Amino acid sequence: MADLARPSPVKNFGAFLVCLALCAAAGVIGSAATLPEIPGWYASLQKPPFNPPNWVFGPVWTFLYILMAFSLWRVWRAGPNAPGRRRAIGLFLAQLVLNALWSVVFFGLHSPAGGLVVIVLLIGTLVLTMRAFWPINRTAAHLLVSYLVWVAFASLLNASILWLNGP
Repeated sequence: MADLARPSPVKNFGAFLVCLALCAAAGVIGSAATLPEIPGWYASLQKPPFNPPNWVFGPVWTFLYILMAFSLWRVWRAGPNAPGRRRAIGLFLAQLVLNALWSVVFFGLHSPAGGLVVIVLLIGTLVLTMRAFWPINRTAAHLLVSYLVWVAFASLLNASILWLNGP
């Protein structure tokens, strides 16, 4: 496992803010596609009995995006010479794009079937990201576990909504 580099506190904080901004951008894109559809299209769908109330999603995603930012920041701090760092960050960014894309497809396009395809790709890419983070910084990989669990739960919700409502 690579040691954390020791950049200046200002650079360190700046790097964390960039990581946080990237994760927040995914959240903003997802929210822009999701929020307008909750009172209309999403409310009209049949949902499984284990579907959480709508108010749960905002706080959960906020917490997860913060954990994701810390995770990315820890890998970033490993330094440019850390083996596998570039690939690990690339995988992280790919899963972040898939994260935002899911909301656009599921909510924006009203496509539970398309959303299921995207979320399965997201889970696979997230697992690859965690595996790539592990040798660089194990804490960074651990910080993504709750995100993986939540996305797995979201995939179950997505599949259930598809089953109950059709494509």
